[in-house]
Amino acid sequence: MLIIPKAIFSIPGSTFLPKKPVLLSIAAAFFAVLLLQGCSNSLVKEPVVPEQVGNMPLPDQSVNASIPEYVIRAGDELDIKFFYNRELNERVTVRPDGRISLQLVHDVPAAGLSPEELTRILSRRYAAHIKEPEISVIVKSSGSRRIFVDGQVKNPGLVAMGGYMNVLQALASAGGVMDSALESQVLVIRRNGLGKPFIIAVDVEKIRSGEDTSQNIELKPYDIVFVPKSRIAQVNTWVDLYLRKNIPFDFSAGVYRSLD
Repeated sequence: MLIIPKAIFSIPGSTFLPKKPVLLSIAAAFFAVLLLQGCSNSLVKEPVVPEQVGNMPLPDQSVNASIPEYVIRAGDELDIKFFYNRELNERVTVRPDGRISLQLVHDVPAAGLSPEELTRILSRRYAAHIKEPEISVIVKSSGSRRIFVDGQVKNPGLVAMGGYMNVLQALASAGGVMDSALESQVLVIRRNGLGKPFIIAVDVEKIRSGEDTSQNIELKPYDIVFVPKSRIAQVNTWVDLYLRKNIPFDFSAGVYRSLD
């Protein structure tokens, strides 16, 4: 039973008690408020199931998550663009000492800065020569993003990574593999977070045939892709080194079995 204190309905100098219908209406309204509060609490406490979440971003994927800025490094190629003084536009490469050379302002430190930070520095320096310079710094290519392809490829050496690069793309950039390549055992040598190298074996034959394209892994800067020789190629090399070049014998004539 709901008990309503009389003090609620007290008037100085007199005592007023509502009639029964009015009392029931007030009691019903009061009960409805309590019921709504209970429902709202239950809604707040109800767990959210995955089906209700849908494509809702996870906490670490929220818009508040900070994205690190790109840091300019030696070897990077930069476009320095002027909106109102296009004759000053230049494309420069960050030198090994971390500096770039520009018109009017000469040597400017660039390595270790973000493009935005370099833009502010250049704006201050060019302000002494032109009125209200509007400058933009664009990283065209990263000299630090390189891999090394070695072994049985046509053009072994450094390969620049303009962006995403996988194993097949690296081999193609090195001119493709040679006939003597052992494509089933291509090695990707990579350093872990502790700086220690570890090896990832990749079967390029399965990638090309479509049997296992998951082995066409994405490469990271400073990876080494090594293509070894096939066993037949190793035998041919051994024959060439130890037989053809050391024994005066014409192998083109063939070997004949004696009839005796």
